[in-house]
Amino acid sequence: MRRLIPAEQKRAIKMAALRDCGRRCVYCAAPLDYSRATLDHVYPLAKGGAHAPGNVVVACPSCNRLKTDMLPAEFFLRYPWAGSNFIHYARAVHRALKRQARRAVSLAFAQMRAA
Repeated sequence: MRRLIPAEQKRAIKMAALRDCGRRCVYCAAPLDYSRATLDHVYPLAKGGAHAPGNVVVACPSCNRLKTDMLPAEFFLRYPWAGSNFIHYARAVHRALKRQARRAVSLAFAQMRAA
């Protein structure tokens, strides 16, 4: 069951995530302003993720739809370019999530070279 958060708390989380991500989508690096930015839970709520600051980043609407409720490793393996940008722009996420991104990007590029 999803837990709803109050609008003013969501606004504060979104502003902090925008600041922490350099006002860019963490997946495609497109510049974002407050009205266009969407909140994305790196580890999805549907799979047990939390509203915690270390799990929330900003993404453009297209990337957020592309990611849906995929786990980080699955998403970054499928879209290594997103993982590379994530490593660079998602500054305030948990270290474990960044490690997953690095591993997935390395594996994806190794698979591309082997093919």
